[in-house]
Amino acid sequence: MKLLAPGPFFDVLADRGTGTTVHLSRPLDIADDGRTTYDIPDLAHLVSQAAGWLEGLGVTPGDRVAVIKPNHWDYVLLACATARIGAVPALISDRLPVETLQVLLKRLDAKALVTTSATLAAARGAETDLTAFTRRTLTLDAPAPGAIPLADVRGHRTPPPRPRPDDLTLAIMHTSGTTGIPKLVRHSARTLIHRIAAAEARRLPLVSTRRADTVAQAASYAHGRGLAWTISVFWLAPRAAVILDAYDARLAEPVLRAHPPTVLEAAPSAFVRWQPLAAAPDNPFHDVRLYINAFDAVHPPTVRTFLTATRRRLPLWVQVWGQSETGPLTFRCLTRRSVRATGERHPTTRDLGRTVPGRAGLRVVDPTTLQPVGRGRPGLVQARTRTLCAGYVSEPERMRAKLSGPWFTTGDLGLITHSGRLLLLDREVDTIPDGSCVETEDVIHDRLPEVVEAVVLGRASGLPQPVLVTRDGTLDLGAWKQAVTDLPPLGEPTVLSLDQLPLTATGKVRRQELRDRLLDGAPPYGTGRWT
Repeated sequence: MKLLAPGPFFDVLADRGTGTTVHLSRPLDIADDGRTTYDIPDLAHLVSQAAGWLEGLGVTPGDRVAVIKPNHWDYVLLACATARIGAVPALISDRLPVETLQVLLKRLDAKALVTTSATLAAARGAETDLTAFTRRTLTLDAPAPGAIPLADVRGHRTPPPRPRPDDLTLAIMHTSGTTGIPKLVRHSARTLIHRIAAAEARRLPLVSTRRADTVAQAASYAHGRGLAWTISVFWLAPRAAVILDAYDARLAEPVLRAHPPTVLEAAPSAFVRWQPLAAAPDNPFHDVRLYINAFDAVHPPTVRTFLTATRRRLPLWVQVWGQSETGPLTFRCLTRRSVRATGERHPTTRDLGRTVPGRAGLRVVDPTTLQPVGRGRPGLVQARTRTLCAGYVSEPERMRAKLSGPWFTTGDLGLITHSGRLLLLDREVDTIPDGSCVETEDVIHDRLPEVVEAVVLGRASGLPQPVLVTRDGTLDLGAWKQAVTDLPPLGEPTVLSLDQLPLTATGKVRRQELRDRLLDGAPPYGTGRWT
């Protein structure tokens, strides 16, 4: 099956008579009518209109268009509009620090920037003029100095689709940036659409979207997952799609109650923040048959809570592991029985399962020699996949450094069991001696229910530093000592509030920034060579 690239995608769905209704948690930033419900012809019209705006702005085939705005699904619609005229969308989260936005825009050298006046004002407050890094800037909400307001390009004729060849760059998106400046990843239609999205657009038992489903997603739509998810899910034509722009349970709850999902995909941070909501007797997850977490592994008590929340007899949780550069690499299906045991020293969610046969291969190598170490031994995880990105924008040497022939170095440490399953240990830069940061964090979450976020920071000298966010801002030190008694030695915990944690757009902790803040820039235990 060969899916169409995003440019004409919604036109094709409309021609097919796809009946999916889209429900939004808030109105789109690219629309001025305040609507939160759309059908497919509405979306096709909106994408074609936006393509006209971009052409009116002077964007031509091959140009790069940066999009930096508040998180919402119109990141994806703007990507479709940009691709429709043969240009290349570069989706960048507005949650990144202003200094990082400067670096990425310089690397990108975009013809145009699509943003909001509020985004520009926030950058100016940090003494940065984002309009200085592109030749033209379009604001979606209101006029701003140095920018063209949307009113000036509205009504421009809708251009015909101008698809790019399958092997040229289709879209650019950035990595999460937990360990420093994110990388700008280039994907083609062949990798992102015809291989990643197409694999998910097949109707498979249990794990595929059905026509009767109400499918919900809560994600950072600046990341490549938003575009691939949209193409694959809408191709399968569910009854409804629910798009959530924020992880805050107070904002998500009314939408989820109004449109109870049967399939729910979210970033792990969203699931964590919704956990108290899921634990309530009248929770909005009662009809979910399939949960999917992307971007990162998830903590055992979170999986346990959501699988318990649904009234379905045999719900599934699909845990997917991969990277922006590679797309999904492994998957594992969890059931209520899989996560029944609590407080275990080696939590089951560190087992990321196996690769999809014929789609990817994994091996573990010695970090120094890059020679395979064999099953059951820890090392650096490398992947071989046909969905590998085309490279990094303005950093070709960085990509070359990660390649060993056909193998891509993920930067993660792990081991492959004798049965062929991947056990994840750590990011190499974040590792600790005689243990695993992420496994330690899992154990803390499982044994201390009051912990909302646990982060263990490794350092070259001294004990690893645990950083905790709890529901009430306090920590029972007696319970803490009992919970960590069989873990590798840790320093005294630091308790922060959630708003004190520096987070990526997907809700992951920016560990390097936290280390700089709390540990006075102490170097990590890992080398950081593979970030």
